[in-house]
Amino acid sequence: MTSATPFPPTHEVFNQSVPLEGVNLFAADTMLTGAISRAGAEVHKDRLIRLGGAAGSAQGQEWGRLANENPPKFKPFDRYGRRIDVVEFHPAYHALMETGLGAGVSSAAWTTQTAPHSLHAALLIVMGGADAGVCCPMSMTYASVPALRHADWTEGWIKGAASGRYDPAFAPMERKQGLTIGMAMTEKQGGSDVRANETRAESIGGDEVRLTGHKWFCSAPMSDAFLTLAYEGEGETRALSCFLVPRFTPDGQTNAIEIQRLKDKMGDRSNASSEIEYKGAWARRIGEPGRGVRTIIEMVNHTRLDCLAGSAGLIRNAAAHSVWHADRRTAFQRRLIDQPLMRQVLAEMAMEADAALALAFRVARAFDLAETDPREAALARILTPIAKYWICKRAPAIAYEAMEAHGGIGYVEEYPLARMFRQSPLNAIWEGSGNVIALDVLRALARDTGAREALLDHLKSARGANTTLDRKAAQLEGMAISGIAEADARRFAESAAVILTGIALEQAGLHAAADAWTARRIDRAPLTLGAGDGGIDDAALIGRARLQA
Repeated sequence: MTSATPFPPTHEVFNQSVPLEGVNLFAADTMLTGAISRAGAEVHKDRLIRLGGAAGSAQGQEWGRLANENPPKFKPFDRYGRRIDVVEFHPAYHALMETGLGAGVSSAAWTTQTAPHSLHAALLIVMGGADAGVCCPMSMTYASVPALRHADWTEGWIKGAASGRYDPAFAPMERKQGLTIGMAMTEKQGGSDVRANETRAESIGGDEVRLTGHKWFCSAPMSDAFLTLAYEGEGETRALSCFLVPRFTPDGQTNAIEIQRLKDKMGDRSNASSEIEYKGAWARRIGEPGRGVRTIIEMVNHTRLDCLAGSAGLIRNAAAHSVWHADRRTAFQRRLIDQPLMRQVLAEMAMEADAALALAFRVARAFDLAETDPREAALARILTPIAKYWICKRAPAIAYEAMEAHGGIGYVEEYPLARMFRQSPLNAIWEGSGNVIALDVLRALARDTGAREALLDHLKSARGANTTLDRKAAQLEGMAISGIAEADARRFAESAAVILTGIALEQAGLHAAADAWTARRIDRAPLTLGAGDGGIDDAALIGRARLQA
């Protein structure tokens, strides 16, 4: 070979997919637009289309990548050695926060009357398509409002949380255009058992206290305030109360909240989570003394809605990426999308996405109607933990299958599937892991007559549409009436979720997904996608998962 002879091309790139970007993550999504239409929230479509365009744009996707590859940095001191306790974020994080808060992820539910929580869930899902990490502070800010309403002095905080503005300035709330609110509940020795907390509240008059104690998890430590639990009183008068702890005291001084360190998390890398120390921090009680758990449960219920909606969005995102890839790559002389076994996997992934969204938006609808319909309020109390248990546990399995559907490229960090997979376990752990949630379901059945009756009525609501579903629903009714042993809590939660998902699909008119769900999740429960023996309409299912141009 002479020096003039060109080397053979060894790096010509062909038979590769293209990045899933430049696609409107709402307008192009048949599943999500259909869910909003069924929720009676079409009046909000323009708002969702605007966010879908921003989140799905090349810029929005790049912000998500940069925010995760450049995680927050803790700055305990300034250059002179003064304690400052601030967390610095990459500009991409701030851009994402401005996009999501400006679109109303935290505020829309409190500023509209039409399907407010269905709108919120859809906004959260669309925002998660750019980055799930920033959805954490947005979710907590949204969920703080019901808890803040337990006090008559929180109007300014509620107004700031519902402002639809992002203001990252480290300043007192009176000088800010928008506020974010986090939570600091768990402690090392207790975890989910918040009654094991040791943080103490010393009264300084009225409902004002000084807090002393350590919090093992404080999410979004640059929030403007935190809802927290602490004990006040001694001996027989010792009682757990809920407090709002601002970053600044009423006289404008930095509050005595010391960040100890940031957590080095597997996923959720763009968002900061920390350990903090209250060193005589000023706080003010929310709700009645000794009723802290009852007060904070308002926030927990709404963040649980976000856990299950966020995981439903992740499942949907995994299915969309997989179909997008299979449409654009060939193997063994055929497109992946045309190969029978791959079609089984993709169809079942699409079924899981339709199923998760149908159940999630049924829960959101119960939230929408709760203020005016006592039966829906009761149904929300039992549907929320059941749906959270199931949907959040399905997310890692579907994220993994999506990685496998992509092959080796899905396993590398520069591809979005790796980030999606690392993110996927979070919502099953946050706001009550599996055992806690399953036991909450049992407690609701045993102690909340309204919730139990609402569940039984709901199980009857879809009778006649599917004989298999009818039979399984009747069995579940029997379990709910006769009582469930603590050791069977997970079995009941999973059984209930599978049946309730079938009902949600039937009532949504998603017949291909409902039939597939009966074949693959009710008649038989294979461990892996594509391993079922019941016939399913793969063309209809895959078509729903495909993002529309």
